[in-house]
Amino acid sequence: MKTKVLLNTSAGTLTGSDVNIDLVESLFRTFGIDAEIVPAPDFEIREQSRRAVETKPDLILAGGGDGTISAVASALANTGINLGILPLGTLNHFAKDLQIPLKLEAAVELIAKGPVRSIDMGEVNGHYFINNSSLGVYPRLVKNREEQRLQLGIGKWPALLVAAFLVFRRVSDFKVEIISEDMHVIRKTPFVFVGNNQYDVSLFTIRNRSSLNRGVLSIYIGNRGGRLELLRLMLRAITGRLVQSKDFTALNLTECLIRTVAKRITIAVDGELLKMSTPLHYRIHPGALRVIAPERAEAGDE
Repeated sequence: MKTKVLLNTSAGTLTGSDVNIDLVESLFRTFGIDAEIVPAPDFEIREQSRRAVETKPDLILAGGGDGTISAVASALANTGINLGILPLGTLNHFAKDLQIPLKLEAAVELIAKGPVRSIDMGEVNGHYFINNSSLGVYPRLVKNREEQRLQLGIGKWPALLVAAFLVFRRVSDFKVEIISEDMHVIRKTPFVFVGNNQYDVSLFTIRNRSSLNRGVLSIYIGNRGGRLELLRLMLRAITGRLVQSKDFTALNLTECLIRTVAKRITIAVDGELLKMSTPLHYRIHPGALRVIAPERAEAGDE
């Protein structure tokens, strides 16, 4: 089997003392996987993914966090090439939702056994995503966090706390229009969250998805209310006490247009900030990605 491994050398776990490229190679040999390892930093992963697909391998392995997995998966969408996951990031939301072991040795063993599932992917204006996309306060928070990391030379979590303080001092609602085949919603809101399949309602904690093949986008629109209301919403999300009709509106759609007053807008797509022209065209692509993951009974599998 022709296998390529795209290994993000900037990934959270890989930069630690317990995991390195030699260990990864050793585990592959132990489980009889003959693979070409391509180490690359964050900014090269997307280009290396494109090049890997052009060589038409049977399997491409992505080693890193959600951003790395998303970049590789985007290149593999609708190609029929299987994706294997080495969860080497900090949070590993996608791996957890697929019930992929977070221990490296167990993840490699799973890849060697090779159970393959077809799952859905979301897409916005031609850009695929595996987890979610958002507009409003969250992209501002991510942008400010990265600015604080550069300016202050601090880690991701301290930078996030500083960014949250600065962003929520100036938080404001924006007008959004969501149009689908059978509905038209106009709202002023601090955020819109678009998930690949249904998420737990605790938006800011990004809890698990029970399925990744039900063929829907889950859209959450925060109710307006300014800084204090948004802070209250975050606290309720963290403690798991969100009330749908009171705190946000939830929609399940297969496709929609999202319009804003701005002709171009910064959005977050699987944690990456992208500047896109409006309207934003969101779609679900059922079964677009073939991924090695434990088999389990889901609504779409029946």
